[in-house]
Amino acid sequence: MKSISIDYHETGAFAPMVLSYLDQTPKLSPFYSFPPTIDGFKQLIASKKNTCNRPLLTTILKDQYSRSGLNYEAVISHINLLEKNSTYTITTGHQLNIFTGPLYFIYKIATAIKLASDLKKEIPENDFVPVYWMATEDHDFAEINHTTLGNTELRWEHEPGGATGRMDLKAIGQTVRKYLSILGISPNSNKLADIIKEAYSNNSTLSNATRSLVHALFGEYGLVIIDADDKRLKQDFSAIIEKDIIEKNSFREIIETSKSLESEGFSTQVNSREINFFYLAEGLRERIVYKNGKYVVLNTTFEFSTEELRAEINKNADKFSPNVVMRPVYEEFILPNLAYIGGSAEIVYWLQLKGVFDCYGIDFPILVLRNSALISDESTHVKLYKSGLTFKDLFKNIDNLKKDWVLKYSDNNLSLNLEWQELQLSFEKIKSKAAKIDPTLGPSAEAVSARLHKALLKLEQKLIRAEKRNFSTDLSKIELAKLQLFPGGTLQERKENFGLLYVKYGDELIAELIKHFKPLDFKFTILY
Repeated sequence: MKSISIDYHETGAFAPMVLSYLDQTPKLSPFYSFPPTIDGFKQLIASKKNTCNRPLLTTILKDQYSRSGLNYEAVISHINLLEKNSTYTITTGHQLNIFTGPLYFIYKIATAIKLASDLKKEIPENDFVPVYWMATEDHDFAEINHTTLGNTELRWEHEPGGATGRMDLKAIGQTVRKYLSILGISPNSNKLADIIKEAYSNNSTLSNATRSLVHALFGEYGLVIIDADDKRLKQDFSAIIEKDIIEKNSFREIIETSKSLESEGFSTQVNSREINFFYLAEGLRERIVYKNGKYVVLNTTFEFSTEELRAEINKNADKFSPNVVMRPVYEEFILPNLAYIGGSAEIVYWLQLKGVFDCYGIDFPILVLRNSALISDESTHVKLYKSGLTFKDLFKNIDNLKKDWVLKYSDNNLSLNLEWQELQLSFEKIKSKAAKIDPTLGPSAEAVSARLHKALLKLEQKLIRAEKRNFSTDLSKIELAKLQLFPGGTLQERKENFGLLYVKYGDELIAELIKHFKPLDFKFTILY
């Protein structure tokens, strides 16, 4: 594949706060520790507290991989490296979307792998392990039960309840068969079909299926997959669970940080709750609230006094599940992590969290915006070139794209601006004449001028629409290219699943992403 890149500012698709972060705007500097640069990583390594329990972490990772039956020498080697204090993780995380969901799921992991590799080249005295954090405790089934392959939306109909990672796969067979039917028949589609069937037919839970699928795609690169829904990890984190629920530290810190961000003109993403933990059980993940002197689990009969809560956390820490606010703290507590790789919305809410990390004496990671990409082919590139367009032009709204193209290539001057300027000169004379006769007629002349200007603008739009009809064949080709690369009018990566691209490119798809991604350059990548 070939690649070109464009600045994120030129896409019109990313939050202002994220763009300010990438630009290292000074007013955002209080909300993170170190910038996403090689020097920033060196500074973080030099100051790293390295508080994670490495023996516990590596034991659990080995247990999880042993139970899964998955094996790649590169993965085992990376888990062993994590026993050394000079080894750090580069982490990304995501929900357990069926069949990986939209393309950006793949891009997140490819970014983590490439960044770990780049850091090893720049800082050879340390080792860096890419990690995928499975959001197995998430309970928003409606966000993960569907994906789009080609123009077909695939949906897994299942009764939601509890942590999605624990959900059984008994009812997913029909959705799997429909996915496989769209892939067609070829060596690449057959290989992907085998991967999908292995993941969803030979595993009993969604977390195990996701591990199998992601491992098949990225295991050779040494990607380590972690499921933090583990009693031993929660027990290690239990002191912070207790402290945060009872003292409401995260609630207080996020309120203060959010006020500070908003005072600088930034919109915030997360509204913290007083208690940022759920109570987790089989088929259940419900919020904990403080009510009438008790800690109450909503929609259940569970309630605890303060002492009962402490006892429950001490005995059953695995039943306490962090929400979007405390999950990052949990992650950074149990991993020797340097960077979190996330999408635009994730970067925004992580910037609200530094006060929480400071409160608990945990290192705040370097935030890295995941690589974004648009994948096309050579024929589309040639068609665009012949039309006088570039991939960058396709980021425009379709109506503006068509209008700009017609204005550029029409043999007629479709602008009435010159004519309006001439009319304005005439109206100045008219207004002057009217004022001499009766000063009160000046506003009347202005009103006539405004109505005429509005009429000319409408006429100009009619001229453009008429010329668009004259170029209908060319514009239909442009619209088709836009639709193919921006399905539903949104970025390809936010809508389309990776499946058909894998059918086309095979294992080279992942290899090319990793080859062309430059995680610390912060450019939108176009591959063709």
